[in-house]
Amino acid sequence: MNTIVEARQLSKWFGEAVAVNNLDLTIGPGITGLLGPNGAGKTTFIKLALGLYRPSRGRILVFGEEPRNNPRVLGRVGNSPDTDNLPGSMTGYEFLYWMNRLWGMTAREAKRAAERVCGTVGMTERMHDLIGEYSLGMRQRIKIGQALAAEPDLLFLDEPMSGLDPKGREEMFALIRSLGETGRSVIVSSHVLHEVERVTSEVVVLHNGRILAQGPVQHIRELIEEHPRTVTVECASPRWLAARFLGDVSTLRVTVNEGAFTAETTDLDGFCGKLNDLVVRQRAKITGIRCVDENLQSVFDYLVK
Repeated sequence: MNTIVEARQLSKWFGEAVAVNNLDLTIGPGITGLLGPNGAGKTTFIKLALGLYRPSRGRILVFGEEPRNNPRVLGRVGNSPDTDNLPGSMTGYEFLYWMNRLWGMTAREAKRAAERVCGTVGMTERMHDLIGEYSLGMRQRIKIGQALAAEPDLLFLDEPMSGLDPKGREEMFALIRSLGETGRSVIVSSHVLHEVERVTSEVVVLHNGRILAQGPVQHIRELIEEHPRTVTVECASPRWLAARFLGDVSTLRVTVNEGAFTAETTDLDGFCGKLNDLVVRQRAKITGIRCVDENLQSVFDYLVK
């Protein structure tokens, strides 16, 4: 089946607030990134696909059928929400077991499924520890585990990297990629481009409930690169280092703060190359570099102008 999720003139509003606005969207197999800032409509779209919300207008189809109150569709779908209400007084295994029982599994099926998904998400060694003792990364893994227990064909992961440290993010990236390799369709919601870029090349960009762009990550990158980028360099001598870029045609603006300078450039690669040369040849001391446009806010601002 080439179409997994399809929206046709889909809208959802709450009073006067419009969360999804006349959306036409087709999502196929594999891993797809659903990108947008907070309030873009990502979670509302997921809840519509899960049948938790009824469309205000239009239709949404999952596996060719409307999902609301449809056991045939919902039995093939798993969801790891962005909220975390896990019971800290239960072990990870106990939580998974009872979620499986609520799903309708027998005691034996629930036990086997809980053990299996703990292995899948890398929680076997800690599954009998209390959830209240888990790190954020472990809690995210248990949430994904409950979504996987019934072996769904389609999996929604809403902000799965939220709150994770760098190590936890790397582990989550690897887990999501492995889920895609099993043949499942996975829709990953995030507001950070490079996070989704680590797990898939196919993205849908939402803003105010509308599609701004859809296609390969490279297409989104090109949209970002069409306008100036902002880079903050943390260093020992910000005034001296900032002065080295003032004469460059590609440098539009430079501001200096204590312990750092920020530059707006139309040539990010050239800026980074020159910065690297200054470090090597002039022994400039740099403690950190942040491209503040690395999340999607820059492309949102650019596309909605």
